[in-house]
Amino acid sequence: MKRRSFLRVLTFGAAAGALIFTSCSTTETRISGHPEIYQSLSPSDQALVSQGQIRTGMSPNAVWLAWGSPDQKIAGNMRGRSTETWIYINYTTYPYSYPYPYYGPGFGYGFGLTSVGVAGGSHHHHGGRTFVFFGSPFYDPFYYSYIPPSIPYPYKTATFANGRAVSFQYLVPPYRY
Repeated sequence: MKRRSFLRVLTFGAAAGALIFTSCSTTETRISGHPEIYQSLSPSDQALVSQGQIRTGMSPNAVWLAWGSPDQKIAGNMRGRSTETWIYINYTTYPYSYPYPYYGPGFGYGFGLTSVGVAGGSHHHHGGRTFVFFGSPFYDPFYYSYIPPSIPYPYKTATFANGRAVSFQYLVPPYRY
């Protein structure tokens, strides 16, 4: 019985690991998975694709080999021609140090649940007893979590017209440390 349960857990873990690892696409895995597309490129385009770079004039297949599948595709119009723009999304965190400091009335400052000095201690009465709370009166455990918020931003785009790349951009993250 224990052996059967162990084998089920092991099989499930192996299947989950295979799913995770096969979903991670790199330039090398795309090239090795589609050598016919790679071989159809010129030697200079092969060199660019191998380095994960593109140029104007490349086909969508070449851009896909270099950059992978886009997170979004947007149809548009440029100079009377229909276009398609591929957008690639990356994630960054907001440049706060953790935990977030609270600067409020009183002496010293607090970090979320604790306080250094007296940060405007509040007196509360409950059941005939008096309680004094120290720390931020605006503390929100969801906002002040120790897990930094993940902020999506577009980090590169490629625009195609008539089956060729007409422009591309590398964008700077919105927050730098």
